[in-house]
Amino acid sequence: MTNPTLNHTDIGNPEKAGKTSINNDIIEITAGGVDIWGTSDQFHFAYCELNGDFQATVHLEAFSKADLYSKAGIMVRETLDAGSKHAFMVAFPDNNLRNHNNGGIEFQYRNETDSECLAIYPENDTVVPPVYPVDFPHVWMKLTRIGDRFDASFSLDGSVWKPYCSYELKLASALLVGLGVTSHNPGETVTARFSGLEIG
Repeated sequence: MTNPTLNHTDIGNPEKAGKTSINNDIIEITAGGVDIWGTSDQFHFAYCELNGDFQATVHLEAFSKADLYSKAGIMVRETLDAGSKHAFMVAFPDNNLRNHNNGGIEFQYRNETDSECLAIYPENDTVVPPVYPVDFPHVWMKLTRIGDRFDASFSLDGSVWKPYCSYELKLASALLVGLGVTSHNPGETVTARFSGLEIG
């Protein structure tokens, strides 16, 4: 599906309410929230319901920053509950050094409901320039599900893709698939501008 019909809602009752604005190909998400991490998430989610295998791709054109760990990207989760199991291909607002990461792309997941999130970091977190840089608008993301395997890929141009990681994660067949954005600063919102969303 190109330009799938999306529902949208805040998850986890963030202090600053979020919103999704859709204009033709452009999806703009404004979000508050403490984080998508730990045992409970706070963020804004634009999503559709999907069953079985899928591939989701999107162009992240721009992303404002309220914190070093503001996050935007392709999210899949079982439910709208704050502690839902999920997989999340993450883009940060810049390439500043973070825990085990010198670029702007990461993959995180929660493999049990209400449990701690975990992350998969770049294999090389010291090389300059980073292997997975964010240089907006040159950020494309792809997340593919085949059975229990989730493959995350990154592109600078939307044509040539570089694998980020593959991870086996047992999630329900029916998932909520879409775009997640969190501020990581409960007192401020961030805005992410996406285009070219394809889910199918």
